[in-house]
Amino acid sequence: MIAQPETQSQLLKNEPLARYTSWRVGGSADRLFIAENLKELQAFMQTLDQAEPVYFMGLGSNLLVRDGGVRGTVIVMHQALSDLRVDGKYIYAEAGVTCGKLARFCAGQFRQGSEFMAGIPGTVGGALAMNAGCYGSETWNIVHQVLTIDRHGNAHVRNASEFIPSYRHVEMPVPDEWFLGAWFKLEPGNAGESLQKIKNLLATRLASQPLNFPSAGSTFRNPHGDFAARLIEASGLKGYQIGGAQVSPKHANFIVNLGNATALDIELLIRHMKDTVLEKQGVALQQEVRVIGEYA
Repeated sequence: MIAQPETQSQLLKNEPLARYTSWRVGGSADRLFIAENLKELQAFMQTLDQAEPVYFMGLGSNLLVRDGGVRGTVIVMHQALSDLRVDGKYIYAEAGVTCGKLARFCAGQFRQGSEFMAGIPGTVGGALAMNAGCYGSETWNIVHQVLTIDRHGNAHVRNASEFIPSYRHVEMPVPDEWFLGAWFKLEPGNAGESLQKIKNLLATRLASQPLNFPSAGSTFRNPHGDFAARLIEASGLKGYQIGGAQVSPKHANFIVNLGNATALDIELLIRHMKDTVLEKQGVALQQEVRVIGEYA
């Protein structure tokens, strides 16, 4: 471990990434940086070689890291950028804040419109990057402005109108920028009603999703007018297993780690699901999970 004594920032070498991802699989990163705050993150970004691959990670809840690990630097946001506050008529949340915490905070501030985020198992940064959503709502529907950082460590405030969000995707106005936080525009609301919505949403999630096993949430995007889970189940894939990876018997769009899965098991299972659904249902599923790293 390399760390400056006067800070709590950490720069770790050959750090196993399985402990940082919700699937609990994956090889090591050449370097993994955990910043104590935004200032230290900016200072670290200024030291990077401009050709070095850089990856930002929140809770690793939508990410598959291959068994051979990641060349370059992985920056973990969850433990660093955790500022959450009322900023005028907006709610400001940094990229490391969990979506569930944001939803509950907004309810407590008598703001409505973010309750759905309690069902997103990730951080604000990840939700912004992929326009995460559930139960008919999406992150970018409530974004006013965002704060980004570039490879040189410079921060930028950008309006939501500069981005082009679509289903589980956001087109960036410039390359090589990552989200540091966002200002959310929400309507006045009733705290009790919002908290009850959150409670109901979490109960629905618990009843329908295999939360007792490591997973990465939805594996595939829902095709227009249909559901990936329905197509996978109709293809007879519920419970199908490769190594320690299994198509969840509870929710067909979830791949769970039964305890001994490798990243390769999961990736092979993803391919098999895509191929089978295309063959049997005539639908080409689009992957929602991001894959990084090298094969072992």
